Amino acid sequence: MNNIVLITGATSGFGKASAEKFAANGYDVIITGRRKERLDEIKNELSSRYKTKILALEFDVQDKQAVFNAIENIPEEWKKIDILINNAGLALGRDRFDEADLSDWETMINTNVHGLLYVSKAVLPYLIKQKKGHIINLGSTAGKEVYEKGNVYCASKFAVDAISQAMRIDLLQHKIKVTSINPGAAETEFSKVRFKGNEQQAAKIYEGYKPLIAKDVADVIYYCATLPPHVCINDLTLTSLSQANSFYLYKG
Repeated sequence: MNNIVLITGATSGFGKASAEKFAANGYDVIITGRRKERLDEIKNELSSRYKTKILALEFDVQDKQAVFNAIENIPEEWKKIDILINNAGLALGRDRFDEADLSDWETMINTNVHGLLYVSKAVLPYLIKQKKGHIINLGSTAGKEVYEKGNVYCASKFAVDAISQAMRIDLLQHKIKVTSINPGAAETEFSKVRFKGNEQQAAKIYEGYKPLIAKDVADVIYYCATLPPHVCINDLTLTSLSQANSFYLYKG
């Protein structure tokens, strides 16, 4: 087997772009997601194009039992995971705190926080056994500054930042790298999901400037993952040229 990377939320956006990037560079890739049809499509596409091995695992990161069942029962040769990319995440709604939907809050926390914890816990025994590995957590500029109507989404990404810092400290003894990557506005399915399928509203987010695209973020993830063994980028924030942070954006 080649080096192995496991990527959550690999059916679209940063996850899919990362799967393509690593496969193109000779990695064997474990892709996970909720949509079996999309997983199978991406598996066939990547294995055919790049002649590398792809393992598809269908589960929702919110489902603790499903996460552990899937990861604990992967074939033995796939257990030598080198890199975990905790990419699965989402935003739902953009409402003031007093007007927000509780179910949206719960889904964001269960996906962005609990899901990251479940997958990390399930994969860690394989990394610890090898005394090496790299965990890359996808945060956000929303985890650096809170913006209006961001409330619980921002909170979930602040949690990712704190969890990444805690992992970095606690996993030093196991020689496991931990990197938090915090993208700004990027044109993916993210806004379409946030606005619950309203494509017109989602498109407005990206009008008047050139945002990041999924490939930009995947390139940065790959760079962080391929530095020398003694070098770890702990925390990295990237935005398009038009964006300064989570709320300063120049459109013109």
